[in-house]
Amino acid sequence: QVQLVESGGGLAQAGASLRLSCAASGRTFSRYAMGWFRQAAGKERDFVAGISWSTGSTTDYADSVKGRFIISRDNAKNTLYLQMNSLKPEDTAVYYCAARGGARALDSTADYNYWGQGTQVTVSS
Repeated sequence: QVQLVESGGGLAQAGASLRLSCAASGRTFSRYAMGWFRQAAGKERDFVAGISWSTGSTTDYADSVKGRFIISRDNAKNTLYLQMNSLKPEDTAVYYCAARGGARALDSTADYNYWGQGTQVTVSS
């Protein structure tokens, strides 16, 4: 069982940076692989980045964000992060934090058990 709350979204200019946070409840945060997904208006919810459980030794990124976004976790703070650099208007979406009860950070929404309510990111050109 885990509850997730995203924060850090807002307005940003193209080329700027934002850092999203996902605060998780409970004492077993390290036992969950975590992921970030996003959903633009009129689009399906798509995978952005994932990180394996425990130390987060394995990460994975969608091709559209590779080299620009960094996913990380701080188990002592029960927090997941998404550092977003070189933002583009195409990054505009609602960003969701997700957790799954397993080691691997998979890239399908169906593989995740728990979801936050999302935080809006809007990038202007």
